[in-house]
Amino acid sequence: MSEAISFLAPRADVLARRRQIVDDLVDLLPPECLVHEARELVPFETDAFVAYRRVPLAVALPCTTVEVAAVMKYCHRYGIPIVPRGAGTSLSGGAIPQEDAVVIGLSKMNRILEIDYQNRAAVVQAGVTNLNISDSVSADGFFYAPDPSSQLACTIGGNIGMNSGGAHCLKYGVTTNNLLGVKMVLTDGTVIELGGKALDAGGYDLLGLVCGHEGQLGIVTEATVRLIAKPEGARPVLFGFESSEEAGSCVADIIAAGIIPVAIEFMDKPAIEICEAFAHAGYPLDAGALLIVEVEGSETEMDGILKNIVEIARRHGVTSIRESQSATEAAQIWKGRKSAFGATGRIADYICMDGTVPLSQLSHVLKKTSEIVDRYGLRVANVFHAGDGNMHPLILFNANDPQDAARAEAAGNDILKLCVDAGGCLTGEHGVGIEKRDLMRHQFSDVDLAQQMAVRAAFDPGWLLNPSKVFPLDGRVAL
Repeated sequence: MSEAISFLAPRADVLARRRQIVDDLVDLLPPECLVHEARELVPFETDAFVAYRRVPLAVALPCTTVEVAAVMKYCHRYGIPIVPRGAGTSLSGGAIPQEDAVVIGLSKMNRILEIDYQNRAAVVQAGVTNLNISDSVSADGFFYAPDPSSQLACTIGGNIGMNSGGAHCLKYGVTTNNLLGVKMVLTDGTVIELGGKALDAGGYDLLGLVCGHEGQLGIVTEATVRLIAKPEGARPVLFGFESSEEAGSCVADIIAAGIIPVAIEFMDKPAIEICEAFAHAGYPLDAGALLIVEVEGSETEMDGILKNIVEIARRHGVTSIRESQSATEAAQIWKGRKSAFGATGRIADYICMDGTVPLSQLSHVLKKTSEIVDRYGLRVANVFHAGDGNMHPLILFNANDPQDAARAEAAGNDILKLCVDAGGCLTGEHGVGIEKRDLMRHQFSDVDLAQQMAVRAAFDPGWLLNPSKVFPLDGRVAL
């Protein structure tokens, strides 16, 4: 990939003191909690946005909030940039470090601290994986609703940083709708707590500000999350259509009719073929587009909801309808969807975009997306959360060809601009990171950005936390 996205220049004074900084960190952390040898730092040089890489100065892997605070306080005192890192599954480059930065990884903070069914809440450390929460309460009839495709690996701290969603966010909301409280370390090492087990906290909604902050306001070390009772039943159904435009129009009409399924997931023909070859889920290979619609409740409730959805689908020329007949079949259907990114990686390199559009614009944006990718001589597979218009076009390219990589990046930028121009926004759940940073001006005015940066600077006046991310680099001098 060409180095089209720039980073802040490393701080020369920090690089010059590297040896001393490492020695000081040795005094702050147990030996197993610090990585500083050159070859051991390589795994931390990038995240799931693998097109860009930087080897960090050192990596701290604290086990406690106290240790996080100690490292933050030290780095603040000496002006050392910090890059927070969860599981490294960010698709926008949110955890890519810099040569002068200390990465603070939270993978060792992976304990579930409390399950409180009376208040329907769980208190977990930031390094707990998303899926582990549901697994821990499933036997008692509960689950944690946000379910990004990477939920087997991604962690709660990263989910909070990016306000992650998932297939079931249509009914249950994204992370911010399921987050009750956090313990967070500020840049100077101060530890604060926001929210708690109550449904709402008094005062300013600072918790809402923190969810989606992309590691620029502090480092979340613990979270209190909402637990939800499992429904009586759930049933995914496959709907095949001749074209993406028909499938997109069907989605818009389902929501317009006041029907809110648990999930509506979309795949176009390339995505269907890729996922079916991997998961053997029974997807209709003769369809031009596919919807996975899941409903839940009692058998009577599910039958009633599906009857209405089928009527709408028939008005849009649905070519096939298949209901799952067992829990095993339902799991297989979802395996295909949740494996989409990995399955695509088996056949080509790709960039995964994350624009969100109004449902009324879904068919239009799908058509224009194909035209954009065709114009650059590339291929695209569309698989995304259709119910809330969160698009994930996978632009396929050859990472070993710099020109092909540059075309893929340019096509991705054009698609994101298209989403904004259609009344949407740059990101639904992946965050801005470095990927969309220089497109922020396409969505926000200079006044808007100045206000956002002023809030950020109130938490981190020295811009030490994740400093190359989110905001255009040339707009920061005025702060």
